[in-house]
This record gives sequence, structure tokens and C-alpha cells, in this order.
Amino acid sequence: MKNLITVLALCLSASIFAQSQNIKGEVNVSDVKVENVKIEVEVDSVEEIESTFTIEDFKQLLDETEEGEDLTFKIKCNGKKMPNGLKSSMSYEVKGNTSDKESFLKNVTKLRKAAIKYYQSKK
Repeated sequence: MKNLITVLALCLSASIFAQSQNIKGEVNVSDVKVENVKIEVEVDSVEEIESTFTIEDFKQLLDETEEGEDLTFKIKCNGKKMPNGLKSSMSYEVKGNTSDKESFLKNVTKLRKAAIKYYQSKK
């Protein structure tokens, strides 16, 4: 009985002291800074590629970033199931920097076209 009371007392005291304290503070929105932009998209068809993103979406995103920020865009194209039960896939990735936005957009355009060709070749 003594052990039971001791265990209950320990559990009760641990749960009381484990409660989090309310911390009050302020978040200053003007201090928000984007340092790295990484976008990963997983698609199953050409229709998903066309509806998921356009080059205009990337232009808007790049307009909101500052100079010198690292950029990464990756698209994973899912294929059909293989005989061994695993799903086939292929991925493309483009890395760049906001210092050269035009080059990054050109590479994203090429990547988008390559992903569309991947699905068109599977038909």
C-alpha cells in the first residue's frame, strides 16, 4: 500500500509540474525574411502538371524574394506500378539563385516541358 501511494504521489507531482507556462511575447512581422525557397511538386499526369503550376506563378514568387536567395524546384513524376509492386517515378530538379532570376525561370520552363514529355512518351 505504501508503494502504491508513493507511485501515485510521484505521478501526480510530475503531471502538475510538467504543465507549460504561458509565455507572452510579440512577433514583429516586419522582421520576416525568406532565405531559401524550395518547392517540391509530385504529379501523376500531364493534366496535374498544367494545373499545378505555371511560369507566371514562379515569376510572382521570385518578385517577392530578395536578391541573393537560393532557389530549388523539384518535380517528381509518378509512373505506373511495376511488376515487383513498386511504383516507378522520375524526378527533375533545378537549383538557382535570385541574382539570376531569368536563368532560373528558363530552367524551370525546360523542366516543365521535360516532365510533360515524360508523360506523353508513356502513352
